[in-house]
Amino acid sequence: MRYDLVIFDNDGVLVDSEPISNRVLAGYLTELGHPTSYEDSLRDYMGAAVHRVHDLVLERTGERLPAEFDDVLHERVFAAFERELRPVDGVVEVLEKLTAEGVPYCVASSGSHERIRVGHRVTGLERWFDDGRIFSSEDVGRGKPAPDLFLYAARVMGVAPERCVVVEDSALGVRAGVAAGMDVVGFAGMTPVERLEGAGRVFFGMGELVGLVV
Repeated sequence: MRYDLVIFDNDGVLVDSEPISNRVLAGYLTELGHPTSYEDSLRDYMGAAVHRVHDLVLERTGERLPAEFDDVLHERVFAAFERELRPVDGVVEVLEKLTAEGVPYCVASSGSHERIRVGHRVTGLERWFDDGRIFSSEDVGRGKPAPDLFLYAARVMGVAPERCVVVEDSALGVRAGVAAGMDVVGFAGMTPVERLEGAGRVFFGMGELVGLVV
């Protein structure tokens, strides 16, 4: 099926940031007295906005994270991005093909606008995403698994939800896409297939994606 809009998640789909950001997050939470392994972080926070970290820690421990938590976390993550971040293998070829075929696309991420732009600058993806193609949970107030972000992106791009396909690599993102009434394809590059339950189709490498959305 040829869609009228391809909506990409950012972290783990466009940029290979999940291993970096979850390693940093797990280390920082552990440092603050909330022991968290890398695997814990992937399970609980992958694909989520930072407010989920605050909510889960408060729910589980009754303690609030320090006021400076977001700023320190972002500073550490961005510093690691500058050293290590790369685009997901094959994603440039996907963007080239969508552009050549005239298929509209955008990114809709639980991350902040700053995080998206830093990642795109470091990886060279900024040439593919002008301001009109970038949507963040900051724009709607609620991150995934709420459908708000995907619905907002579709509305701004002028496309009905049922004509959109979401490309996601997290359980929270898949749930958001399904709740938005959009088709979802799950990227199992580093996510177990069972965590992508709800996705209509699952793929393992970016070379497979164009055939699923064009």
